[in-house]
Amino acid sequence: MDRVEAQEERRRRIRETVIARGFVRTADLAAEFGISLMTAHRDLDALQAQGWLRKVRGGATGLPSAQFHGSVAERMATMAQTKQQLARAAATQLVPGQSVLLDDSTTCLLLAHQAAEHTPLTVLTNSLPAITTLAKEPGISLITLGGAYFPAYDAFMGPHTAEAVRAFRADVLFLSTTAVTNGRCYHTSPETVQVKRAMMESAGRRVLLVDHTKFAKGGLYALAPLTDFDLLIVDDGLPAEQIRRIRAAGTEVMVVPARA
Repeated sequence: MDRVEAQEERRRRIRETVIARGFVRTADLAAEFGISLMTAHRDLDALQAQGWLRKVRGGATGLPSAQFHGSVAERMATMAQTKQQLARAAATQLVPGQSVLLDDSTTCLLLAHQAAEHTPLTVLTNSLPAITTLAKEPGISLITLGGAYFPAYDAFMGPHTAEAVRAFRADVLFLSTTAVTNGRCYHTSPETVQVKRAMMESAGRRVLLVDHTKFAKGGLYALAPLTDFDLLIVDDGLPAEQIRRIRAAGTEVMVVPARA
């Protein structure tokens, strides 16, 4: 194993250690892996840049927070049945012949699996799993939005992806977010916000898909107010009073059962 391979293997093991334990001190990682404190910091910096974890004072965490969204596997497992219901409801908004933007959220990935039932469609996405899913569908004209690949998101992110989005104009955007607080959507990553804002600018209609638990979570980076969306699709776990306030502010709300 050469130096680069050894470094990648060590970083993979560090990533797995942080995710498994939730929080690990930098000094403990240095001792456990037989590396200097400076090397441990460099490894954590690299893993944070890829979206795998979040550096905090004294160490690193893999636990979801206002600054870290959690791994793809964690997000896929969270509120899985409710996300399926949201995706089914979103699929009713698809019209054959449309151009459709899909973000990299796990909820929109579930929607991608249903897109073949509403073809022909042109789909634009930065989500690698969605690209893989849609590439084999004959009724889908697929446009991939490249840029820097973030393994932890399994998606392309950052300024080049945002520029790629701006080269198009889609009929409709389906998007999710980490948190909704006081009528505003937030996310844990600035790279994600950059791409999602570009998507919102490039769509004629904007549809937000979120389960009710997102209204009790926090995010560090502001994305957009709920009023910037034409339709909110949410499950029936969201209190009726909140739904009334959102509708009164001008956003249409579709409420779906949390379970089939």
